[in-house]
Amino acid sequence: MGIQDTDKTLPSNRMVFELRRDLSRFQAFQQDMEACMTQYGLTDAEKEAWRNIDIEALARMGMHPYFLPQVARLFRGGSRNHNDSDAARLYAEKMRIPT
Repeated sequence: MGIQDTDKTLPSNRMVFELRRDLSRFQAFQQDMEACMTQYGLTDAEKEAWRNIDIEALARMGMHPYFLPQVARLFRGGSRNHNDSDAARLYAEKMRIPT
């Protein structure tokens, strides 16, 4: 699951990129994730991975490696990023990284 496995056409890649850069889009995601996923044209498999916060599945689908931890931050916040932050713990759990 490295950079060579990235699917540049995967709608989730565009969604993460834009949600991290645009506060209004991020707020729309927080208010209605389903509508946001539909707006970006995510596949059913992608939507299921997002609903389950299945970061590993998103990686297998071709999400850019940089965006994988960003998924955790979208759900648990991006402030106070450190190894013990809520987002870092969620990422480690979902990627089965021993802590």
